[in-house]
Amino acid sequence: MALALLLTAAASAQGRPVFYHGWWQANIVRPDGQNIVFNFLVKDSAGKTILYVRNAAERLLVDDIRFTGDSLQIHMPFFEASFRARIEKNGRLTGEFVRRLAEGELVMPFYALPNNEERFALTGGPASRNAQGRYAVRFISAAGATMDTAVGEFFQDGNHVTGTFLTPSGDYRYLEGVVTGDSLKVSTFDGNHSFVFTARVGPDRSLHGAIFSNKAPAAAWEGAWNPQANLPAGAAVAHLVNKDSAYLRFRFPDLDSTLVSIRDDRFRGKVVVIQIMGSWCPNCMDETAFLSPWYRANHQRGVEVVGLAYERSTDFRRSRAGLMTFKNRFHVTYPMLITGVTVGDPDKAAKTLPQLDAIDAFPSTLFLDKHGRVRRITAGFEGPGTGEHYAAFQKDFNDYIDTLLAEN
Repeated sequence: MALALLLTAAASAQGRPVFYHGWWQANIVRPDGQNIVFNFLVKDSAGKTILYVRNAAERLLVDDIRFTGDSLQIHMPFFEASFRARIEKNGRLTGEFVRRLAEGELVMPFYALPNNEERFALTGGPASRNAQGRYAVRFISAAGATMDTAVGEFFQDGNHVTGTFLTPSGDYRYLEGVVTGDSLKVSTFDGNHSFVFTARVGPDRSLHGAIFSNKAPAAAWEGAWNPQANLPAGAAVAHLVNKDSAYLRFRFPDLDSTLVSIRDDRFRGKVVVIQIMGSWCPNCMDETAFLSPWYRANHQRGVEVVGLAYERSTDFRRSRAGLMTFKNRFHVTYPMLITGVTVGDPDKAAKTLPQLDAIDAFPSTLFLDKHGRVRRITAGFEGPGTGEHYAAFQKDFNDYIDTLLAEN
């Protein structure tokens, strides 16, 4: 740390701003001045500058950093997101956060402070309330309507807080922040998920606060402390249209433009896991990180996995580029197919998998037995940010695959 500071100071004295190696506090600035705050660590790896975005226990590797004079571009590994910034003489970064969307680009002001590991300042002093526990959560629109329900889980150690929200379509991954006085502040950033949640912690551990994300108007949320809080069973799960639709029929190009059909010989007589996903989806990233090594370890047992991608664009080259980041980062060896239908298309199920009544959750996972029949459909993914829920998912997944493999 001391050496990095000396090198930065020496370079600055020579008029050459240097990208500080160490901890940073990053801020994406919303129009209302409420910043999306997160931290990252810059370091050297075999002579190359890399960084890790920190969200609680997660360290998300970012290794595509390009320098031009006193400016740099930081390309996030997923979600078509990047930062364009200038290194100021005082060492801080100022610039823009850019994320490519279906309808154009989202561009927001950005700055980052070097030698700063702090996520949120303890403006209210040490924690005077306890936010630890399980909560029944309601997300509320500006008009007061319930937008979604969730289960919140928070773990508090002094002022420091980690946790997540579980929803029918997946979790909010890793949240990190503080309780200062009677106020909770947690945030997450992975390139797509960009959230700050604030709340007042009541004497009964109730939570009432605001949600800030990208440029969207601030919404509200509330949580009631409830150790037995649960999500509604079966929410967001797709269903077969009828019994005759238990056998799927699809044929889509893979990343090399080769058409792949579920009727191909490689799937015949195998247990097949179908991953309904998109390269824009953080929970799909977590599922791919699980499925890829799992497939390499288990495909010899008579199991196949195939990903069906619904991207933000119908452009094959753009879709392929996004999916290649998943393939390369997670060493995916199972086929990933591009459906050519966007995630926002309300008729995506009818156009691609008419055997299903809808596709509402990303990811969704279909389990086919050795005869090609759909035996089970699940919605969402409880990833590593959910702790014991992720462990329970892995056990259930493996137990169910074992059951299908044991059948004739």
